[in-house]
Amino acid sequence: MKMLFTSESVTEGHPDKLCDYISDSILDSYLKEDKNARVGCETIAGKGEIFITGEISSKANIDIEQVVRDTIKEVGYDNSELDIDYKTCNIRINISKQSPDIAQGVDKSLENREGEKIESEGAGDQGLMFGYACDETEELMPLPISLAHKLARRLTQVRKEKIIDYLRPDGKVQVTVEYEDEKPIRIDTIVISTQHLQQANLENLKKDIIEKVIETTIPKALLDNNTRYFINPTGRFVIGGPLGDSGLTGRKIIVDTYGGYARHGGGAFSGKDPTKVDRSASYMARFIAKNIVANGYARKCEIQLAYSIGVARPVSIYINTYGTNTIPEDEIVRKVNNKFDLTPRGIIDYLDLQKPIYKKTTNYGHFGKEFLTWEKIIKF
Repeated sequence: MKMLFTSESVTEGHPDKLCDYISDSILDSYLKEDKNARVGCETIAGKGEIFITGEISSKANIDIEQVVRDTIKEVGYDNSELDIDYKTCNIRINISKQSPDIAQGVDKSLENREGEKIESEGAGDQGLMFGYACDETEELMPLPISLAHKLARRLTQVRKEKIIDYLRPDGKVQVTVEYEDEKPIRIDTIVISTQHLQQANLENLKKDIIEKVIETTIPKALLDNNTRYFINPTGRFVIGGPLGDSGLTGRKIIVDTYGGYARHGGGAFSGKDPTKVDRSASYMARFIAKNIVANGYARKCEIQLAYSIGVARPVSIYINTYGTNTIPEDEIVRKVNNKFDLTPRGIIDYLDLQKPIYKKTTNYGHFGKEFLTWEKIIKF
């Protein structure tokens, strides 16, 4: 049976991703000074303005405005007539401390409050998190999202290195893969929309994107004469970034994870310190799912973890190998329970999450990057 599946990615200049990057930059700035900082930071971007809000409790003293301007500059935004200018944009900051009602449950878990000796904080919120892995790519990610991220990263590279010198930071990528009997066989469609300077010629842009982005990134074996390309299909894309569309932290959660190929619990990642299980437990779920596949226990695996606010241990663990398991699923569950401490403290310590590493996660997916601790392969 044949089927088509599509995933998208965006560049770091997309207004939503700009907001994610600012939030994670603020988080990293606090963690550099205070590894125990509690950060829940949201960013909103609009015409000529950045608004920072949320809750931060920390002994560190951070110049948030300067972090925001440096981050916008790093992305490449310096023109208020086309997108936003890091030098002149208005920055508003409205930050409060973490609610004491939440803090009491995080600082001391329900298990500890009831007299049980458990060395973990409680979960920072209730929620459910999913992890996924499959054997479609070397990094054990679904092929559509893997290719979409690589194209989006390349689109940023050719802009910053001036290989295509008329591009601006905003951009989106979409890849449709054709599957036969659940195996990817070819790319059916590639869509790329990229911001550009006004003087750019559309035909030259299409040619440059195909030759310098697509053909240098996508394996030739996946492209054929029937592969369709839509490059800036609406025509001009001069006005972009927060001037073209508002941005908000946490609106690209499918881009951040598995491109829609696996389920998502609904919680965003960026701007949250690791006591927030939305982030840390999602990383741990990916780690376990990847190692189940890497160890040959299944060809694909999805894991769900669920938590209650203020409670350390997950309220449920679910594993689905879609019938691809090589050992019984209940044995896989036992291996997981015997090997891993899934309390917030257990996850934080195992994955070493109290370091300023989060800017490295923001763009081009939080999974599939081999240098991240939750992407390491172990034997278990």
